[in-house]
Amino acid sequence: MIDDSTEVQAIFNKIAPVYDQLNDLLSLGIHKTWKQMAVMWSEARYGSTCLDLCCGSGDLAWMLAKCVGSTGQVFGVDFSVEQLAIARKRQPPLLGKISPIDWVEADALSLPFADNYFDCATMGYGLRNVSDIPLCLQELYRVLKPNAKAAILDMHRPSSSAVRGFQKWYLDTVVVPVARNLGLTKEYAYISPSLTKFPTGLEQVNLAYQAGFVNCKHYPIFGGMMGILVITK
Repeated sequence: MIDDSTEVQAIFNKIAPVYDQLNDLLSLGIHKTWKQMAVMWSEARYGSTCLDLCCGSGDLAWMLAKCVGSTGQVFGVDFSVEQLAIARKRQPPLLGKISPIDWVEADALSLPFADNYFDCATMGYGLRNVSDIPLCLQELYRVLKPNAKAAILDMHRPSSSAVRGFQKWYLDTVVVPVARNLGLTKEYAYISPSLTKFPTGLEQVNLAYQAGFVNCKHYPIFGGMMGILVITK
C-alpha cells in the first residue's frame, strides 16, 4: 500500500511521459468523455475563473479553457513537476479562442489562492491519491465562491460483485502487464489497493457535507467503476 504523499508524487513524476498514452489505451479513449461530463457538471461558463485540481498533464484544464473562452481564466494545479512540464507543452487548438492557463505547482492540501476565488472547479483522478481527503475537500471549499460547484471524477470499487470482478481482472491482466512492459509495474499496481481504501460515493458525499458543502451528489458511471462527485458551496 502506498500512503506517503511523496511516494505518490514520485509515481506521477515517473509516469508523466506515458500518462496520456496509457489513459487513452487503457480506457479506449472513453476517459475524455468522462472528463467532459465533469466539465459540464462543474457549470463552467464563458468568462469563468476555474480551478483544475490535480491537473496532471492538463487535458481537463484545456477542456475548461475551451469552455470559458478568451475572457475566462483557468488554473491547473498539481504537485508533480513532470506532469506540469507535459501540460505546458500542450499546443492550443488552431481554431477558437480559449482562456489562458496558469500552471501552478502546489499541494492540493494547501492551495496558494485566496478564499472565494474560483467560479468552479474540476478534479480528475486526484482525490483518491491525496493523503488527507477531508482536508482536500476543505481547501476546495475555501477557494470556491459561494454557490460555485466542483465536479470530482475518479475510479471506484463497483458495488456489483460481477463488475468488481471484471475490474479486478482488467487491472490484473491488462493494466499491470501493459505497465510492466514500460517498466512501471509498481506505479500501476498500486491502483487496486488505492481503490480498496477509497471512500464510496455515499462516503464521499458525507465527507463533502462535513467540509461545508451544501448540495452534494455522487453519480456512478461506467458500471460504477467510475464516478463523479458534484458538490456546491
